Amino acid sequence: MKDFIIMTDTTADLPEDYIKAHDLAVISLPYTIEGKTYTRENSLPEKEFYAMMRNGSLPTTSQANPQELATFFTNLIETTGKDILYIAFSSGLSGTYNSARIAVEEVSETHPEANVIVVDSLCASTGEGLLVHKAVTLRDAGKSLEETAAWVEENKLHVVHNFTVDDLYHLYRGGRVSKTAAFLGTLASIKPILHVDNEGHLIPLSKSRGRKKSITALADSMEKQIGSWRDKNDIVIISHGDCVEDANALAELLKERLGIHNFMINYIGPTIGAHSGPGTLALYYMGDYR
Repeated sequence: MKDFIIMTDTTADLPEDYIKAHDLAVISLPYTIEGKTYTRENSLPEKEFYAMMRNGSLPTTSQANPQELATFFTNLIETTGKDILYIAFSSGLSGTYNSARIAVEEVSETHPEANVIVVDSLCASTGEGLLVHKAVTLRDAGKSLEETAAWVEENKLHVVHNFTVDDLYHLYRGGRVSKTAAFLGTLASIKPILHVDNEGHLIPLSKSRGRKKSITALADSMEKQIGSWRDKNDIVIISHGDCVEDANALAELLKERLGIHNFMINYIGPTIGAHSGPGTLALYYMGDYR
């Protein structure tokens, strides 16, 4: 059985030590802030990035184009001789998946011996990262490329993404809420709970008044949605936009209410954080439904 590499985007927001430990390939989706463009290879520390946003800087992001992806695939194939499973950022939020499909057609002509499978994760941030983690677990257990890809396709809609934001302005800037809703919500300290739906789109789910209630609402949603996966989550991921104290508070709440102890707590990276903003708190796990 031929070995394969698992590849993803920087939008998966996985810690660098996890990426290195599991030999993942990661393509950068660049972001620009204060006139300078950054990538994974030339990164801005997350804390500094969010400080710049809090001071009024408005970052922008870019998707990967077909030529960039074709070059990335080709380099992996030629340097490793391995097949590739690429778990891509949700097609509901980016054109990167479609770029990858075009790139695979090009690569198959120049390297017909290589098998490159692209999966539209329909996931974002560490929800995408959680799906990558599941693929890593299957690969390391000896599953083939095809078996791993099939499991990911069959189970990707069980990856639950629930999150809350501290400031509605960045969602307004991205077209997720109206200007009036953002203004009134900020005045009333409304903290929306949002999720990624089955089409990979970002959708409002409910509202809470105040930060503490929004954190409780994330735990409430998990109790409802985890269902038959309750004892099958080897890891639960909490990511944050430079608000680690809130992330730790959510972890403690889940320990008390659900007996969960195995967490990965990590920053929301700049490519996602550019749209969600500082103070975002997100919870990812496998559940019965999104």
